[in-house]
Amino acid sequence: MRSLLRTLERATLRDIALVCLADALVGASFGAISVSGGLPLWVPVAMSVLVFAGGSQFAAVGIVLSGGGALAAVVTGLVLNARLLPFGFTVADTLDGPVWRRLLGAQLLTDESVAFTLLQPDPRRRRAAYWVCGLALFLIWNASVLVGALAGGLIGDTDALGLDAAFPAVLLALVLPSLTDRRTRTAALTGAAVAVAATPFVPAGLPVLLALAGLLFAGRPDTAAAATATDAATDAATDAAAAEGEPRPLAEEVH
Repeated sequence: MRSLLRTLERATLRDIALVCLADALVGASFGAISVSGGLPLWVPVAMSVLVFAGGSQFAAVGIVLSGGGALAAVVTGLVLNARLLPFGFTVADTLDGPVWRRLLGAQLLTDESVAFTLLQPDPRRRRAAYWVCGLALFLIWNASVLVGALAGGLIGDTDALGLDAAFPAVLLALVLPSLTDRRTRTAALTGAAVAVAATPFVPAGLPVLLALAGLLFAGRPDTAAAATATDAATDAATDAAAAEGEPRPLAEEVH
């Protein structure tokens, strides 16, 4: 572990520490809300160790506490965690060695660990960033959830402290960065409208799953526009090469 810490710059370690601090606050609120809502203490603790995905944990517990079924909670968590599949392909080079080490590394895959990994310029630092961030977050998250769960049994009404806002706040934080894309924004708003409209008529948990209907209105990527942009870039490269007396690009010869 010391060698991993020495590999990273001090600024990177500072940023990882700040992220851990923020996640500790969220983890404590998750544990407190889960226990004060009526769940046994072991449920949020076990979920944090086995699932280790804040957004999915909040969504699943929120569905259960509002009266939804376990199946709806599990499916919702899986849908939210689907984004981690392409993340895994992106940082696969950081996981090597025996099978047990790769399995442990896969458990540490989070938005934060991937983000810090992708910021590193070389394979050695990528590996160090992934393991340092992943292990630190795993330890901090589980410890804070346990502390929050223990406190939740004493607090009683977590709504009085505003901890009930943690559910929508965490989910909103997951969604906001993607809303700059028009297709994603259309799908999200349509799905939200479907969920709100269905809420009075279906059991808790199902509106979230029905919101997937918004994907039908996302549309497809504008392949024609992409092709036009590619042709324009090729033409520009051809003109530049001709002006300098160089051979034409191979792409132009194919045309």
